[in-house]
Amino acid sequence: MNEVFVDAAERGYFAHNPLIGLRWTAPEVDDAVDPDCVPNPVQVTRLLEAVRQLPGRGLHLYTFFGCMYYAGMRPAEVIHLKKTQCRLPSSGWGLLNLKGGIVTAGKEWTDDGAVHETHSLKRRAAKATRPVPIPPVLVRMLRDHIARFGVAADGRIFQNAAGNYIDTAAYCVTWGRAREAALTLDEHALNLAKRPYGLRHAGALPLLREVPGRDSRPRQPVDRGVDESLGGLTVS
Repeated sequence: MNEVFVDAAERGYFAHNPLIGLRWTAPEVDDAVDPDCVPNPVQVTRLLEAVRQLPGRGLHLYTFFGCMYYAGMRPAEVIHLKKTQCRLPSSGWGLLNLKGGIVTAGKEWTDDGAVHETHSLKRRAAKATRPVPIPPVLVRMLRDHIARFGVAADGRIFQNAAGNYIDTAAYCVTWGRAREAALTLDEHALNLAKRPYGLRHAGALPLLREVPGRDSRPRQPVDRGVDESLGGLTVS
């Protein structure tokens, strides 16, 4: 906006730039997560099972959503996940070495005219990585997924029917159908897990609580964005 007024002043439309000396403070945004909207482990299990039972892409996206819950991954990071980033032993805990995410930018906004663009990890340096220990249940899900569906030509674990990137609209449609199948009317009224992103919040909550008997669990890093948005939740 400032550049527009600068140009207009130079062309003589204004005597001077009217924005000079103007101060504006962006309004504060409430990013806190409503705990009533965060599914508990039993509800997450119902939702994931509902995804798995859906015809079409359900079985393929079952592990996709599992990564968001058990590894606290953003959708863009799951889309970008490659087999070479995964340590998936036959038993016990595994490890994902996250290196960035795929975002939909539009052809007009990318250097090469592609619809998708690879971004670095959020709030991190361009080449930074984030190692994430994953529990045995997700290790098994990923091993089974790779055995059933294989990987894309570039090594990506998740792909659409044509071998391209998973589309946001597609996985959101699947999530909506799973919610319809798995949740009660009361849970719908609470907007429980309305977006797939709620799986990240659900998975992060136990890491922010002092839960007896979890000391032997490898420490999984909590992403700073999730940590901040959930920081106001009280432990029940």
